[in-house]
Amino acid sequence: MLGQVLGGRYLIIRHLGGGGFGQTYLAQDQHLPGNPVCVVKQLKPKIRDPQALQTARRLFDREAEALYTLGSHDQIPRLYAHFEENQEFYLVQEFIEGHILSKELKRGRAFEEAEVIGLLQDILATLEFVHQQQVIHRDIKPSNLIRRRSDQKIVLIDFGSVKQLSQSVELF
Repeated sequence: MLGQVLGGRYLIIRHLGGGGFGQTYLAQDQHLPGNPVCVVKQLKPKIRDPQALQTARRLFDREAEALYTLGSHDQIPRLYAHFEENQEFYLVQEFIEGHILSKELKRGRAFEEAEVIGLLQDILATLEFVHQQQVIHRDIKPSNLIRRRSDQKIVLIDFGSVKQLSQSVELF
C-alpha cells in the first residue's frame, strides 16, 4: 500500500494499524495546498460474494454517516471523504496529532483523583454529544482515545462499531 494513491488524491505514506475488518494508513492529500496529512481507513472484505459485499457496503456507509454527523464536534475526527475503489471501501478523515490513551495508562503510575475526574469529564462530554446524535460507539477503550497534542483534549476515534439507535430507543 505504501506509495499507492487512492481515490486519485490520497498518497499512502505510513501504516498506522489494523484490525479484523481493515487497515488504517497515514496519507497526504495531493489535491490540497501543502499536501496535508489525513487518515485513510480501508475496509477490506474477505468474502467477495455480492451479498457479503452489500452488507459490508451498508456497514461502511453507516460509519460514514455517523462520522459525518459527529464530525462537527471538536473531539471527533472530521470525515473528509468516503469512497469505494476495486470493491474495497475507504474513509478519509482528519488526522489527530497525539498519542493513544493506553500509552499513558501503561506508565505504571497512580493517577491523582483530579486527573481521573478531568479525564472522565472530557470523555463523557464527548459521549454525551455522540448519544444526542442517536449513535452508540460500542468500542470505548484506551486505544480508541487519543490525547491531542495541541490542547491535551481526548479525541474519540474508530467508529467502526457504531450502531444507529432506532427512534423508539430512549437514552437514560
